[in-house]
Amino acid sequence: MHSMDHRQLIDAAAGYLNPRMIEDRISGDVASVLVTATGRTHAGVCIDTACGTGFCAEHSAIAAMVTAGEQRISRIVAVWRSDAGEVHVLPPCGRCREFIRQMHPDNLDTDVVLDVNRSAPLRELLPEHEWPAPISAG
Repeated sequence: MHSMDHRQLIDAAAGYLNPRMIEDRISGDVASVLVTATGRTHAGVCIDTACGTGFCAEHSAIAAMVTAGEQRISRIVAVWRSDAGEVHVLPPCGRCREFIRQMHPDNLDTDVVLDVNRSAPLRELLPEHEWPAPISAG
């Protein structure tokens, strides 16, 4: 899967979409697939819960990756399907962007798929990520 183009990665993620209601919350309506630096793939889906205790699909895919003993993400995508059946690529939210970064310093170079023909390195989506220098007296 490491050599897959954007469309193939998007289609792979869409294959994990399986929305279902858990009480009054929907889960599985967003899916993510990532490719590690070694070429392995991991997938996950979102889980929506009350009080913000759920998590995004990217978190789920990253947890699977870490469980498998890896930290470095080469590429990642998340998708959602509308009621009309159209697949949409979703950019990672701010929390996911920071989570990806904190898994490994080199993940700033992770290729984030944004559309069939477009992607960007995480560093462009997460500006000002370094801890600031102290304010000089003066």
